[in-house]
Amino acid sequence: MRASPVEVLGLDHVVLRVADIDASLAWYRRVLGCTVERTIEGFGLYQLRAGTNLIDLVPVASKAGRPGGGAPGRTRRNMEHFALRIASFDETKLRRYLKRRGIEAGETARRYGADGHGPSLYLTDPDGNTVELKGPPDADQGERVAGARYPSRAGRRARGPGSAPA
Repeated sequence: MRASPVEVLGLDHVVLRVADIDASLAWYRRVLGCTVERTIEGFGLYQLRAGTNLIDLVPVASKAGRPGGGAPGRTRRNMEHFALRIASFDETKLRRYLKRRGIEAGETARRYGADGHGPSLYLTDPDGNTVELKGPPDADQGERVAGARYPSRAGRRARGPGSAPA
């Protein structure tokens, strides 16, 4: 039996669709002590640091939130996707492995997660849930999305996720 190229290290982040972004930001900050790490307001993405992981909040009326339908409730989904950290990201091996199991993965792209920018791809589970396989961070952690901000880095030297404070 071949070794799997999917070695899960843990949860990277969750993405929650929210009806009221201000109330949700306040709750996660006040109740859980999260800090706002990165925002892309034009897309509707608010990324909160939760220990070594991220909780992403997307307003349901935003570009990021609209594909999920109306506001979350008993009959509407609230989670957009969840991401699993994997030990390595060899796209060819991953796609071959998934194809043998009848799974067609989405496009590979450089995305931001709890460890910073790095490669990832999306899968869909049997219930329609989206699962992101998130590879290790890129050596180059430069931001490439126009308008992305890092409020938690204000007033101090910018540094990569996981590095020691300046």
